[in-house]
Amino acid sequence: MDLLFYGSSLRDWAAAAASAAALYLVLVGARRVLASRLARFAERTTNHVDDLAVEVVRRTRTFFLGAVAVYAGATWLALPPAPERILKAAVILAAVLQAAIWGNGVIAHVVQRQTARTPEENAASATTMNALGVLARALLWAILALLALDNLGVDITALVAGLGVGGVAVALAVQNILGDLFASLSIVLDKPFVIGDFIVVDDFAGTVEHVGLKTTRIRSLSGEQLVFSNADLLKSRVRNFNRMQERRVVFGFGVAYETPPATVAAIPGMVREIVEAQADVRFDRAHFKGYGASSLDFEVVYYTLDPDYNRYMDTQQAINLELLRRCAAAGIEFAYPTRTLYVRAAAAGAAPATDAPTPGIVRAAPAP
Repeated sequence: MDLLFYGSSLRDWAAAAASAAALYLVLVGARRVLASRLARFAERTTNHVDDLAVEVVRRTRTFFLGAVAVYAGATWLALPPAPERILKAAVILAAVLQAAIWGNGVIAHVVQRQTARTPEENAASATTMNALGVLARALLWAILALLALDNLGVDITALVAGLGVGGVAVALAVQNILGDLFASLSIVLDKPFVIGDFIVVDDFAGTVEHVGLKTTRIRSLSGEQLVFSNADLLKSRVRNFNRMQERRVVFGFGVAYETPPATVAAIPGMVREIVEAQADVRFDRAHFKGYGASSLDFEVVYYTLDPDYNRYMDTQQAINLELLRRCAAAGIEFAYPTRTLYVRAAAAGAAPATDAPTPGIVRAAPAP
C-alpha cells in the first residue's frame, strides 16, 4: 500500500516531479534554440517584426517556464482544494509577471525604434516618446494587476468603480496638462514641425529648439526664447518655412510718366531677361500694372527654386542692381514722389495779392 501525501501517492509525486523537470528542460532548450534561430533570421532582414519576436523570446523568464512545468506536472496529482488554490495562484502570478515583462519589452522596442530614426525626428520626439513609454508601462501594470486580482477571486468591481470616479476627478483637475500632453503626442506622431524648423505662429517667428510634454520652445530672430503650450500651439495656424519647396517673390517698381510708350512696352521684356539670367530662378510674369500717383507701376513675379531666405535676398539684390544698370543705360528714370502745383494769374484789374506767385507751372520734388 502506497503512502499518501496530500492525497497522492509517492509514485504519483515522483511521476509529477519527473514530468515537471523534463518539461522544464525542454522549454528552456526550446527557448534557447528559438532565440538563436530568430536572431540569425533577423540579421538578414530589415523589418522590425522579427526583431520584436527575438526580444519577446529572450524576455521569457525561467520562473515562468518553471511555473508552466510545475502546473503541467501537477496534473498527475489529486491535490486537496487548499494546495490546488495555492498552486493556481502561484501560476497566475507568474503568468501575469511574465506578461508584464513581455509588454514592457514590446513598449521599449517601439520607443527605441521611434527615437532611433533620423536625428531631427529623434531630437523632436525622444523626450515625449520616453514619457509616453512610462505611461504605457504604468497602464500595462495596472491592467495586469486587475486581471490577476480577478483571477485570484478578488471582487474588483468596486475597485474599478472607485478608480473610475477618481480618474474622472483627476482628469478634471489636470485637464490642461492632459490637453498639452495629448497635443505633444500629436506633434510627435503627425510632425507638423521638428526641431530646427523655422516656423511662424501668429505674429511670432523663430526656430524650434525643444518639443516637450507641456511646452514647445522657439528661439526668435531677435534672440529671446518663446514658450508656447502645446495645446495653444496646435490651435494656431503654424507656417513651417522649412517645408517650403520654392519661394514666390513679388516686387514692383515705377518709372516716370515722361517715359515714352515704346520704352514702357519694352520694360517687361527687359525685366524677363534680367530675371531669367539668375541661377535657380523660374520667371513667372512682368507687367505694366497701372498708373500710380506719380509713376507708371510695374509688377514682377518669379520663383526661387531654393527656398533659403539668404539665397532669395542674394537673387533679389542681383536683379535690382542689373535693373538699375539697364534702366540707366536706356535712359529710363525711376519715379519718386512728386507734386505739381498749378498757379493761376490774378484777374485783370484786380490788385495782386501780397507775395503772389508767378503765373505758370511749378514742379516740386520730392514731396515732404
